[in-house]
Amino acid sequence: MPDNNDMTRREATKAVGAAAVAAPFIQKALGANNQVQYAVIGTGSRGSYHITHLNGIDAGRCVAVCDVDQTALDKAKKDTRDKPEGYKDYREVLARKDVEAVIIATPLYMHFPVTRDALEAGKHVFCEKSLVFKPEEIHALRRLANDRPKQVLQTGLQRRYSKFYQTAKQMVDKGLIGKVTHVSGQWHRKSLPKTWVPPAWRAFRKYSGGLTAELASHQIDVADWMIGAHPEMVTGMGGLDVYKDGRDVYDNIQLIFRYPGGQKLMYSSICTNNHLPLFGSSRTEFGEIILGTEGTIHITVGTDNEPATAMWFYEPGPPKATPAKGAEKAAVANASLVSTGKGGKGLPVLFDEDKPSDRDSFVQKELKFAKQWLYKKGVMVPEETKNPVDVQLESFFSDCRTGKRPLADLEVGLEDSANVILANLAMDEGRRVLMSEMDKMGGGPVKSAAQPAKKA
Repeated sequence: MPDNNDMTRREATKAVGAAAVAAPFIQKALGANNQVQYAVIGTGSRGSYHITHLNGIDAGRCVAVCDVDQTALDKAKKDTRDKPEGYKDYREVLARKDVEAVIIATPLYMHFPVTRDALEAGKHVFCEKSLVFKPEEIHALRRLANDRPKQVLQTGLQRRYSKFYQTAKQMVDKGLIGKVTHVSGQWHRKSLPKTWVPPAWRAFRKYSGGLTAELASHQIDVADWMIGAHPEMVTGMGGLDVYKDGRDVYDNIQLIFRYPGGQKLMYSSICTNNHLPLFGSSRTEFGEIILGTEGTIHITVGTDNEPATAMWFYEPGPPKATPAKGAEKAAVANASLVSTGKGGKGLPVLFDEDKPSDRDSFVQKELKFAKQWLYKKGVMVPEETKNPVDVQLESFFSDCRTGKRPLADLEVGLEDSANVILANLAMDEGRRVLMSEMDKMGGGPVKSAAQPAKKA
């Protein structure tokens, strides 16, 4: 008997198209007096990328940009919508009373000094990942930031602000894929870009945490988030096998993290192939697989040119054995239960607003059924309305005004940095490294001051 909600592809497409026309998106712009006055410190590749996104955000106004490189600084001044003042010394930026917040996109080794000075100057801080570079910086920044609870400190882990990743986390928490036992992540590239080639800072350990800090940090954080715990141990292997150009950071890494409940993250980053075995290989380079006892989620974040996407799969159950007479036939039937090799078709991960509810009118329900039909047929896929990079920056400005705790807050950033530091140590020393070792590294934890710090 046909489903009452079934319809033809043409009818479904027309229905969804009509809904888009009937319900246009309305965006409320903030007035100038509500804008956060901010500065961008570090206007190289990542800083300039942020500037292009900041130009489309009304919640903030750029009053200063800073970089030691004159070419990068001139480009930032030209590209920034607000035509800010330019500086080569970040301390001059922090001395400005009209700067309420700073966005830090310097090389990794400068993250802590600039973040420390910005907090001491009374500024809100958005700092790119990894949040810090050295063990002692983890302990020092924790004390410093905790002594300034009214100042916002956010780490640039944009997957925390992705609607797809948030929905995947909700599915995990609701038990829709059972217990998460493993996470697999990769960031594979056919070759490394110019920003990784000497004399670029990313190529040298003195300034960089290598592939672990620049790429894996995003996906290690995803595993922590989805598993709901921090790892207890890491082991791995890194190699400098392809690039013989004077660099001393690995050009490929493979890591295994073990969590307290026995869960594991298996991670790979290579520079000889960019294949991604997800989504029918329609995407390349990076993505994650979240494996549970009852299902699996494939997921990847979006770029400026490609939308974020996610699919989930039921865990196929054993086939029903056909009753058979005789021991020989029974043995054949039982053998077929061991492995069928047959999987299920992936289903799109749906946002809550795409799911029919009792609050919906008849028309709204029909439109949602139409969308789901189109999703299942592959005619269209759910899409985030905003790039998570924009969402995280908008959220930062909002948190600066409200004092709300960021999704990627201090502790998320510090845990991620600890994972990066200890993973690199595991590869360098060829051993299993316990995460508890961080407590004894860099002078050990620094207790918070007994009294609140004076305002800058």
